[in-house]
This record gives sequence, structure tokens and C-alpha cells, in this order.
Amino acid sequence: MDLAPLRFIEEQVETLFDIPPLIEKSPPCPNGFVWRGITYRVAAMLAEWRDYERRGRFARNMQPQHAVTAARRGSWGVGLFYFRVKTDTGQIFDLYFDRAPKDASNRKGAWFLYRELAPPPGESL
Repeated sequence: MDLAPLRFIEEQVETLFDIPPLIEKSPPCPNGFVWRGITYRVAAMLAEWRDYERRGRFARNMQPQHAVTAARRGSWGVGLFYFRVKTDTGQIFDLYFDRAPKDASNRKGAWFLYRELAPPPGESL
């Protein structure tokens, strides 16, 4: 089923895990998130995908033979983990975890609410 974007959000969110991830830089789908003071619980994960494309200065700082492996499984600080979720409110969102460290004091990466989606008119999920 094709989903139509309702709105672009791109805001950092706090995620909730019933059991904390074993590996912080390779997290599973969260059990919920807090956006603008409202807690949303994930009722179902609809899809997940990863993007290990190296962008900006990272695209030029690796030898070609290592870049092939990095494109397949990622490398330190490079990669986005996307999750399409349906929440307890019935809304559908795309979330992602950005593995890039923000600065020396925050090396863990951050979660973002990317966009809200909806089924085409006349269809339901």
C-alpha cells in the first residue's frame, strides 16, 4: 500500500524502549516516543530500512575498497535507521535514528520524527 505524506516534521524526539537496546548505535524500533510533550506508543512497526550512504566530508574520507563494506553495513558514526510505525493514536509516522555524533560530549546519535503519513483517500490501514 502506498502512503501519502501528510506533513514533513524533521524534529528531534525522545524515544522510549521497554527494554533498552543492547547496542545503542544499532537500535531496534522504539516502543514509543515523546514529541512536543505528547507520548505516542508504537502499536505496530510497518517497515524498517537502513541508509549507510556517506555524505559530505564522510563521502571523501575512505579508500574505495573500504567504502564497499561501509556501504553494506555502515561505519562508525555513519548511517540512518528508519522505522515506519503506527501509533496507539492510529497515526503513521516515519522515525529515524541518526548514528552521527553531534559533538564531543554527545557521541550517541539522535532520534528524529521525519514525517507523518496517511493511506490514500478511501483506503485504510
